[in-house]
Amino acid sequence: MGTQERERKVYRPLRRAGLEVIPNAVPDGTMPFVSGYGGEDIVGGFSHPYDTPRLVESLNEDWYDLAVSSGLLDNRREFLVQLPQGTRTHGASLQHMHFGRGPASAVWSRVRLLDRWDIMGRGAASAFLGIRAGHPGFGMLALDSSVYVTASTGEMGVDVLAVRHPDRSEDVLRHLERLALWDGPLSDRELRKRIAVWLAGRTTNLTRRGPRA
Repeated sequence: MGTQERERKVYRPLRRAGLEVIPNAVPDGTMPFVSGYGGEDIVGGFSHPYDTPRLVESLNEDWYDLAVSSGLLDNRREFLVQLPQGTRTHGASLQHMHFGRGPASAVWSRVRLLDRWDIMGRGAASAFLGIRAGHPGFGMLALDSSVYVTASTGEMGVDVLAVRHPDRSEDVLRHLERLALWDGPLSDRELRKRIAVWLAGRTTNLTRRGPRA
């Protein structure tokens, strides 16, 4: 997929939702994936049933409050969002997974939150941050990996959680180690490779630093 196609199919819809994509600007050493966190890692969040009055507005307000209070945004209001590779939408990725083909590989993209934004409305409706307006699905990470924010839709409503320092969580690290070794028919080999490289680099850096005093 060329640059122009990605601009037209991915970047423009996200820009309409208030997210300006900054290509090729993900910090070196960023963990490739976050999953498997435990209750002790969660430092904030909220839930709204689908019948909440002004659902999209309420989701947007609470997402921004959580993003600010948890430290997701830096001083330029920049952070990372996980997007499917190519032009595959979030909905298509879910269908891909539900039909028994394994999870579709996703990568981090650096974005800047613009003055006018609508993450839970236009963002979710763009099909890259959810299924439709009021039905978000995404993973977001601070540039320094200090906080991970995830949104998911269930049968009754929307759940949004903030996870503190996922790159230091024992639960997350154990889960990533298992993913890197899992060679099942539905495993994502590209993601497994990225996880293994990140884990190896993390181990090397910790060894160089030595034990803490």
